Amino acid sequence: MTNTNREWLLAERPDGEPDMDSFELRETDVPAPAPGELLVRTRYLSVDPYMRGRMRDAESYAEPWDVGDALKGGVVGEVVESESDAYAEGDLVTGEGRWADYATLDADDVAPVDPSVADPEAYLGVLGMPGRTAYFGLLEVGEPKPGDTVVVSGAAGAVGSVVGQIAKRNGCRVVGFAGSDEKTEWLTDELGFDAAINYKTADDYRDALDDAAPDGVDVYFDNVGGPITDAVFTKLNLDARVAVCGQIAHYNDETVPTGPRKLPAVIPVRAKIQGLLVGDFATRFGEASERLGRWVASGELQHRETVVEGLENAPDAFLGLFAGDNIGKQVVRVSAADEA
Repeated sequence: MTNTNREWLLAERPDGEPDMDSFELRETDVPAPAPGELLVRTRYLSVDPYMRGRMRDAESYAEPWDVGDALKGGVVGEVVESESDAYAEGDLVTGEGRWADYATLDADDVAPVDPSVADPEAYLGVLGMPGRTAYFGLLEVGEPKPGDTVVVSGAAGAVGSVVGQIAKRNGCRVVGFAGSDEKTEWLTDELGFDAAINYKTADDYRDALDDAAPDGVDVYFDNVGGPITDAVFTKLNLDARVAVCGQIAHYNDETVPTGPRKLPAVIPVRAKIQGLLVGDFATRFGEASERLGRWVASGELQHRETVVEGLENAPDAFLGLFAGDNIGKQVVRVSAADEA
């Protein structure tokens, strides 16, 4: 094991869309675990849209990073030194780590990774936070019923792709918005969506919804916001449910966009709009993990990861989220299984 550790820091708070000036890579010593901790060599690192909010100096549901702080995110890694009876050297675990080669993690805050269920990187996507977000966001907030039409924005991402598949399991018609023909074909041909709309080529979102969701929209799972949401609001059915999970169209806005322009549309249909934080369901994470793991192991739930190679490319992987580079979950492979 090397004695040198690389880790990414927040170099400055970005104005608008982040760029490489927002990040600084530094070398430090590999940390030593304290009693109850594990030294974990990162195999895979998660980058997620919510991290953009942590770059702001503003209150939010996720604590902001200070300039000079190490960046943090979900990791899958190998235990290389254990100061806990719960895990041994060589075990694979997942938890909240750093954008780094090595990190110390509290043994009570990690979970085991079982490669017989799915590849390790899936524990940052369908079997991790995004999968649990989809599970609770759709079933508890969206409350889908057989025969409902469910529309998902950001449908080819880590959360949206799982939302659509769970909706199909519940007997719904599922329509997804995504940003390329490759993505829309993946949704319909492999994941079983009934229809998919390429928002980059569609001339009119409302016309596209008339074709894809001719009976209107009963559940809208929103990861995006912006003009897509404006269009969906005009198609909501009586007693529709809207789960607001993300607003990636606005994460880099420096001024608050005009709105909400389409709220009058929810009055006659008495739609329910509810924000979603997966942490609110923390006491039930075991339930979600068990069911998602069973569906993945049986092949009933498909998943895909876009893998960017190398810790040095982690900022590029993060910035790629805002360009729509990923299909499924965007992860960074930091080290391979056979690396010393």
